[in-house]
Amino acid sequence: MSNLTRLCAVASAAALSALAFGVQASPTPSLVPPPVDQALGRSLLKELIEIDTQHAVGSTGAAHAVAARLKAAGFADADIAVLAPADHPTKGNVVVRLHGQGLARPILYICHLDVVNARREDWTYDPFKLTEKDGWYYGRGAIDMKSQDAATLESLIRLKREGFKPHGDIIVAFTADEEAGGDANGVDWLVKTHRDLIDAALVINPDGGEAGMKHGKKLYLGVQTAEKVYVTYELEVTDKGGHSSRPTPANPIFRLSRALARLGDYRFPVHLTETTRLYFAGRSKLETGQVAADMAEMLKPSPDPAAIERLSAATETNIVFRTTCTATQISGGHAESALPQRARATIQCRVIPGEPLDGVRQQLEAVLADPSIRLTATYPGDNSPESPPAPKLLRTIEAVKNSMWPQAVLLPLMSAGASDSAFTRIGGMPSYGVDASWDDLDDGRAHGQDERIGVQVFDEEVEFTYRLMKALASGQ
Repeated sequence: MSNLTRLCAVASAAALSALAFGVQASPTPSLVPPPVDQALGRSLLKELIEIDTQHAVGSTGAAHAVAARLKAAGFADADIAVLAPADHPTKGNVVVRLHGQGLARPILYICHLDVVNARREDWTYDPFKLTEKDGWYYGRGAIDMKSQDAATLESLIRLKREGFKPHGDIIVAFTADEEAGGDANGVDWLVKTHRDLIDAALVINPDGGEAGMKHGKKLYLGVQTAEKVYVTYELEVTDKGGHSSRPTPANPIFRLSRALARLGDYRFPVHLTETTRLYFAGRSKLETGQVAADMAEMLKPSPDPAAIERLSAATETNIVFRTTCTATQISGGHAESALPQRARATIQCRVIPGEPLDGVRQQLEAVLADPSIRLTATYPGDNSPESPPAPKLLRTIEAVKNSMWPQAVLLPLMSAGASDSAFTRIGGMPSYGVDASWDDLDDGRAHGQDERIGVQVFDEEVEFTYRLMKALASGQ
């Protein structure tokens, strides 16, 4: 049994009882913002959630709402830019700058405004109305990522009100189309066409962070320093077909199935990066027994293959070790009584940063072991590099974390999924995902039904975001 499981088992009966009814403990005063900032954060969250920013609607309305808040807070018109691609006017972005002393290059925050689709009939509450119930805020974007948008905006306004002068400028870009279906990604567009507005030495992406807890116990604050590169391939096998009463070995469905079975049995080579070694060092502190020992083994130049094998048995750790390619869609045939003339499958690969994408394709071809299969890259991938897990930066983040939650472990992370940090990393800006929207590892609702964030968790997120923004911009 892992230590994470034990932490669940030993949670107090009182805590479990409170969680059963959705009730969270009273906020610790030192962890929440001053009343004026607490109220502003909640007001911003309500306003943003109640602006529909699904893909079909777009984010321009939300961008104008953010700009209005900034102007009301005293930001000059010249320091606020609301802009959208000419061919996608509904995909608005807003970029704001808090001027510093010119002692350092800027820090950029990237925060997407769009959300995944939500249907009212699927939810207990209206997904586009902020509903407070039993210590929770419900609404689409509550955890991904309008809570972070609100916390970042509130922190910037708070620093402006306090007259804070950062060492270098603080830039925040609230952007469009990060979520599925996006055809006008704001960060990608800004990097390529408005680099002068967002050029920075350091990028903070709250959407890329991860704060994990179980039964109310905060376990780790993750700092994303890398993410896997996703590449999509289509496999296609064709044949002349014929009557189903006269089967042949050339049947495309059988040939494709055999190739997919070989891929299903294949594991790509182990590839540990600087980030993943640090991840295992931190995770080992949350585990006990053999699991803890195996994770600590990953710090050695040549880890024990048996330890790798044991950890590879769990999906959570297997995806940290290696590139993965898996079948996600399949189709074939055109009539019940006819031999298929065509069979297709979609293969999704998540590639460890630094691995050549051409090399992954060559490995795929070798594993499929059928030259008659046509392999086409339908999404060739953006080879986003790992951002160095810089010790000074990690120490600053850890110091802020310790000021609020000293019991939680700091974990450098490589995300198996994707975020907008890929575009800033490709653009040469080291990017780090940091966020304190503590989410229950057993009840994650991002993108799902009744998405929610704890009222106390949100208030603490606002305070953490402020402290971190100020610490980073103070040259720490």
